[in-house]
Amino acid sequence: MVELAAGLLAGLPAARAFPETSGAEVSAAFDAPLPEEGLGPTALDALARVISLSRPPGPRFFGYVLGSGEPVAALADLLASVLNQNVTAWRSSPAAVTIERVVVRWLAEAIRCPDFVGSLTGGGSSANLMALAMAREARAPANVDGVVPGGTVYASSEVHMSIPRAAAVLGLGHAAVRRVPVDEAFRMDVAALERAVQEDLAAGRRPIAVVASAGTVSTGAIDPLAPIAAVARRHGLWMHVDGAYGALAALAIPEAFEGLEQADSISLDAHKWLYQPLDCGCLLYRDVGAAQSAFSHTGDYTRSLLEDPVERFAFFEESLELSRRFRALKPWLSLRYHGVRAYRDSIRTDLTLARRLAAAVEARPELERLAPVSLSAVCFRHRGDGRRTDAELDRINQELLLRVVRRGRVYLSNATLRGRFALRACLVNHRTTEADVDAVVPEVLGAAGEPIGSPPGFTGS
Repeated sequence: MVELAAGLLAGLPAARAFPETSGAEVSAAFDAPLPEEGLGPTALDALARVISLSRPPGPRFFGYVLGSGEPVAALADLLASVLNQNVTAWRSSPAAVTIERVVVRWLAEAIRCPDFVGSLTGGGSSANLMALAMAREARAPANVDGVVPGGTVYASSEVHMSIPRAAAVLGLGHAAVRRVPVDEAFRMDVAALERAVQEDLAAGRRPIAVVASAGTVSTGAIDPLAPIAAVARRHGLWMHVDGAYGALAALAIPEAFEGLEQADSISLDAHKWLYQPLDCGCLLYRDVGAAQSAFSHTGDYTRSLLEDPVERFAFFEESLELSRRFRALKPWLSLRYHGVRAYRDSIRTDLTLARRLAAAVEARPELERLAPVSLSAVCFRHRGDGRRTDAELDRINQELLLRVVRRGRVYLSNATLRGRFALRACLVNHRTTEADVDAVVPEVLGAAGEPIGSPPGFTGS
């Protein structure tokens, strides 16, 4: 296993950004009956095929917001699986629970919110769900008698899809999420937020929470956190900051996150900008009592008989999860090994590389940048000679994206910005260099040189 992993890492600089394969090929490779008898060591023979048909975590992967998987943390993940701790309470996993509480404290201190506590989660979506559950129980209690209609959650039109999904799961419904317009930089319009709250109060609705984004998924926009916090205080709203993408960039550019410390809860993902292997999300919050009100419902079989406050601690009294894996060993070992300065420097490098890519886009008349570069997401499109309509450009750029990915040299994703289809490169990768970023524009232009209208998609190997 170690040799396979080492070989994978050694080959990343020259690896394709996406495997040259097809759905049919991958299905055929792994479609087999359940083994009645064990294969023994020969079972491992298929792992090379698993690697070859996987998207490698290489330096030219610029899709989505996905960290690059730091190797020291990966080793910790192996040990965590061998230890097989259920990190539910101190009495079931003393070291794991203690290390997770330390890691949570480190993360809170790193983003300058030292008074916050919390827990690690599967990702930003589960952290956002837990945060809104806390907000609902703090502002419109529902755990005992059920949800009372009329609760409202405010978020910008650029909010991550996990927020309306959380509202639906919590019984508030998708319609409870009031979308607030954004400004020219895709940040929440605070005056529009104030008007929306006033309108809902006048209509007899019950404002519960406002969700501010510290790095929207499409453009990396950072909402004006301090002014939003002022609106929240004025109307008694719970303020949650979805910082899954961007909050950890506060290590490098803390001035961009003024007001973050005024939130009631914050989600962040160490498997994004701390480059940790999946999964390693986190929910931070100010009030332990709010978490316990939302999640504490202990059965007698889990009741602690211990008196010491450390030994009595249980994550399940403050978290949606009961069974929990030892996620904290990854960031704990990784931060000890490299030191936080290495992460701060790497994040700064990602930010600098994003600006370098934006400059390369702006230098080409055939390309058009479609959003400011607030963090490390660069959104642009191919506009050709400028004589095509937006609808035509949408179709052309959709085909162009498929063609770029098929070529295999760089991997981009997409975004829709004010109704326009955009190519999107996002840098949260500790392996990426200037040369990797400099390959993006030539690849887009090279792919655009192929006849527009040729069949898009991935070819088989």
